[in-house]
Amino acid sequence: MFLSVLDIFKVGVGPSSSHTVGPMVAAAHFLDLLRNGRQKVPGAGKIARLGCSLHGSLSFTGKGHATDRAIMLGLAGFIPATFDANSAEVTEKTIRARGKISPPDLGELDFDFDKDIHFDYGPPLDGHPNGMILSAYDTAGNVYLRETYFSVGGGFILTAKEMDALDGTAEEPIGVPYPFRNAVEMLKMARKSGMTIAEMKLQNELVHKEARAFNESLTHIWQAMESCIARGLTTDGILPGGLNVKRRAKAIHEALLNERGANMFAPHTINDWISVYAIAVNEENAAGGQVVTAPTNGAAGVLPATIRYYLDHVPGASRTKIIDFLLTAAAIGGMIKNNASISGAEVGCQGEIGSAAAMAAAGFCAVMGGTPEQVENAAEIALEHHLGMTCDPVAGLVQAPCIERNGLGAIKAISAASIALRGDGTHLISLDACVETMRQTGLDMNSNYKETSLGGLAVNVIEC
Repeated sequence: MFLSVLDIFKVGVGPSSSHTVGPMVAAAHFLDLLRNGRQKVPGAGKIARLGCSLHGSLSFTGKGHATDRAIMLGLAGFIPATFDANSAEVTEKTIRARGKISPPDLGELDFDFDKDIHFDYGPPLDGHPNGMILSAYDTAGNVYLRETYFSVGGGFILTAKEMDALDGTAEEPIGVPYPFRNAVEMLKMARKSGMTIAEMKLQNELVHKEARAFNESLTHIWQAMESCIARGLTTDGILPGGLNVKRRAKAIHEALLNERGANMFAPHTINDWISVYAIAVNEENAAGGQVVTAPTNGAAGVLPATIRYYLDHVPGASRTKIIDFLLTAAAIGGMIKNNASISGAEVGCQGEIGSAAAMAAAGFCAVMGGTPEQVENAAEIALEHHLGMTCDPVAGLVQAPCIERNGLGAIKAISAASIALRGDGTHLISLDACVETMRQTGLDMNSNYKETSLGGLAVNVIEC
């Protein structure tokens, strides 16, 4: 399956790509079905009410991830890419007060936020841990139209029919000049063509997109990442959700600036710079701000922090290489998603922070002049040392341990790339073996440690 760099990196809204962005996208898709009316139940009357049931991880951690609010706003016509927080707040208040919702081109419908979104704490739906069923009812209370969706990580959604059609194997991308499905094929094509990974990925992208528009889209992606870092570095206060977690990025950044001005810099302090960029992004994400999936919201800080480190701290760095960074990273992310998973609810945090670190390591290695073999090695090192990482968010919020994990993930990514650049690209464990190990580990992992908040830190930290 061909995944564009613009599929991997999507401008969205916090706090979760699978629990916030995906459900909002699913709601928008459901509205499209209602508007065309072709799938409505035969004999149903006029549409009168909307509802939704959440299952599996979407149910267990849906409150902390604002899944119910995302569904409501999605049904009201909001989409992640153009989400406006102020307008959403006004719309939410109106819906809650009146018990009515007005989807574009569908008129005013009944919708009781407290009753029409149901959290089902039973077994998850067959197919994926992140399941939801969206329903429309007629004036007599009969089902007008119903669709089952799965939010499979990174803001991607699949209907039940689309999920059933998957056979669990990576499909060969159709109609592109470099249709690599895994790292072995990628390196073979790179050697034969003499191209870098970024160059091959770009040629694949240009089959579907015009060059100038594509470059503008990628530039917009980095601008959104950079803006997110800037907001996080200049905003303080308490994060929402009830844990009273204090934002730290602003204070840390100011302290680092003061130390640099006083000539107090110690070599290890570079880790603080890397971390603060990532923390800034993930504090914005936890606050429900605009972020870019990279490849998910929960891991959104790793890659932009690595790029910011490259731009601000590496001699000779050039902003012209950011597109190569993103293309290389997306090539790695697409392979991981197609051959394993980027969903914390499916394989734990190894699929989120681990994938993000592998992508960032590959991108950084590439812009530092690494060969395709060194890039693959960098991605493997970064992913290998996140294998087995569980997803156990305290109170179902993307705050603890998620925010700090992004900082450490960025540090690991840079270290992995540095180690790979010291070698010639030959190594014992391949990236493909590492990705398959992550997939198998995810299958073996207890569901308590896969974004359900039923194990780990989530049950061993006293909520204050």
